[in-house]
Amino acid sequence: MSKVLVVVDMQNDFITGALRNEQGIAIVPYVKEKIENAKKAGYTVIFTRDTHGEDYMETEEGANLPVPHCIKGTEGWEIIPELNSEENADYIIDKETFGSKELAELMAENEDIIDDVEFVGVCTDICVISNVLLTKAMIPNKKIYVDAKGCAGVTPESHATALAAMKACHIQIKNEAK
Repeated sequence: MSKVLVVVDMQNDFITGALRNEQGIAIVPYVKEKIENAKKAGYTVIFTRDTHGEDYMETEEGANLPVPHCIKGTEGWEIIPELNSEENADYIIDKETFGSKELAELMAENEDIIDDVEFVGVCTDICVISNVLLTKAMIPNKKIYVDAKGCAGVTPESHATALAAMKACHIQIKNEAK
């Protein structure tokens, strides 16, 4: 597990479904290539999957984002087929909120054999930043990267703001638009 690629929430509902995102659609070919290259190089590839229940609208998140999405077992919950997650994933982690405690704990448990962790996915300004900062908190002396070209925010502006916030927290940003 020396090098890890984390693919955050590249699910149907975030790309073409209930919370469709044009920036998310645009990064799909790049993320697909990134995963293929990571697998060839022997990286551990981890996918996260936003996961909600039928009671989503009764949750705190549902009160603030009243759009049912990523309901477990639905097509919207599934990782987009272009990424071949069943074939490419070493781990798929379901998470009920923005950041995954399970992902952060997995990183901490394997800290001795991790050289660096890189993140791609959606949304830069919500789930990517949450998972990046949780990971950094658990393995503070490891290099954490975010590939800006492989991430999409809710808006281009919120994407840029999230990248700046992560950079301020000593996260290395790759392929940032100048």
